Parts: sequence; C-alpha cells; structure tokens
Amino acid sequence: MPAMDIYGIDFSSAPTARKPVVVAHGRLEGARATLLRIDSLPTLDAFGQWLHTPGPWVGGFDLPFGLPRELVEALDWPREWAPLMQHYATLSRAQIRETFAAFCNARPVGGKFAHRAVDRPAGSSPSMKWVNPPVAYMLHAGVPLLVQAGVHLPGHQVAAADAQAAPRVALEAYPGLLARELIGSRSYKSDERAKHTPERLIARKDIVEALEQGRSRLGLRLKLSHAQRDALAADGSGDRLDAVLCMLQAAWASRQPDWGLPADFDPVEGWIVSVSPAPSQAVAAPAPSPRCTRAALAKA
Repeated sequence: MPAMDIYGIDFSSAPTARKPVVVAHGRLEGARATLLRIDSLPTLDAFGQWLHTPGPWVGGFDLPFGLPRELVEALDWPREWAPLMQHYATLSRAQIRETFAAFCNARPVGGKFAHRAVDRPAGSSPSMKWVNPPVAYMLHAGVPLLVQAGVHLPGHQVAAADAQAAPRVALEAYPGLLARELIGSRSYKSDERAKHTPERLIARKDIVEALEQGRSRLGLRLKLSHAQRDALAADGSGDRLDAVLCMLQAAWASRQPDWGLPADFDPVEGWIVSVSPAPSQAVAAPAPSPRCTRAALAKA
C-alpha cells in the first residue's frame, strides 16, 4: 500500500495558548507509523485554517460527529445528518445546555443521558454531555469547521464524484479506547498540574513503550525519536499523547474497507473508528451514505 499522511487531533472547543488544539502529524508506511511532528493551534480560527492542509490525508479527531438518535427524535430535530448539524450549529451553547438539561431532568436517575450505539462499547461519554467533558460543545465547535473546510466525513456525507474532494478524510477517534487497551484503567493524564504524579508519568511511559512495540490490536508500530518519546511522557496533560493515539486510530482505519465503519452505520450518530460493535447494542439504521474509498484517496 502507498504511504499515507496521517493526523491525530486532540480537540478543544475553546482552545487557548495554554490548552490548544494539538495536532500530531505522521506518515504511515506498511505497519509503521512515524511521528513527524506535533503542532499546537491556540484558536478555532487556526484550527479551521489548518483543516485546509492539502491532502491526501486521513485524520482521527477526538470529538463526536453525531448525536444520539434517541435524543434527536425526542427533540423532533432533523433526522438527517446534514440538516441536523446545520440546526445544531444555529444554537448557542446556553441553548444547548438548557435543552439537554431539560431532557435529562425529565428522565429517571441512572438513565439521564441518551447514548449513541458506539458509546458503551467504546467506553466514551455521551455526545450530549455538556460538562466533564463538554463533548456536546466540542461537536458544536468542531463539526461546522470540518464541513466548511470541505473535509470528507465518511458515512455522514455522500462522497463527491470529484476526486479532488476526497483527499482530506476525517474520522471520529477516541484516545481513551486505545489507552485502556494498553494500560487498563490506570490514569495517565490530568489538566491539573497538582495531579501530574509519578504514577501517571509511568502510565504514559508504558503507553508509549507499548505503541513502539506494536502491542495493540491495531497491528501498528509507532516510530519516535528520543526527543519525541521524552516529550510525550513529560506532558502531564496527556494532550500530545492523545493526539498520537488518535493518529494511530486514523492509520488503522485508512487500511480498512469502508474505513472500518460498521455495516449498519447510523449517520445521525456516527461511530468511533476501531470500536467493535457490541451485539446487544446494535441498532437498525438507515442505509449509509456512499463513502469515498481508500483507492480514491490514494489516486487523488
């Protein structure tokens, strides 16, 4: 297979110089993913500009691309992804918080949030959650920028016939999924400097070592320089390491038929790449939109 530029994006809905959007840029050749560099984007404008980086490339983005179908139907919002995202983008964060809080308040304890089919097998937060972490705001801030930049979101959008529209591909990623595979439930990061403990440092080193040795079901080996290895371990926030984990998920997806997305992909909800569907969580969904293929990407 031809070499491919791959990216991993640790996203923030309100980036700053202290807490930027972090982008890991790598190159996939066979089963080896080489980390080339890590960039920090301090504003959403900078992120929007970065999305125009010429392709072909495949990126894993740590933000949800869809909402729970149960929530969408309960609120009587558009049932198709593009109109749904257009409607969602018109809302303010206060309106999102108030709408979702009202939905949760009307539900019993233990079932406040609606979940996507992917949430439980991935162990991810529901995409309607507005605090700790505020993934609902991440969707609100990030997806419109992806759409405006003309980046292709497989399954959510009809693949353009024009090959020039296919080279930049965005997939939903979740670094916690891969991290848990490698170190179990051990904590490896915190945004609070006081919690940058030796135990978390050791956990980050263990993740990096496992990635370099290819000890994951992704079947990929991460290639790093000594300086990169030290930098990933030293970042107590885990943002740099999360970006690399997303990059590897994107690398895995770039080698899979239909980007590794399930056959019953629901465009309204989306899916996190490299998550295996749980049979009990499978849901019937509308026929997926046509997707751009790896062959089209390689030819672009």
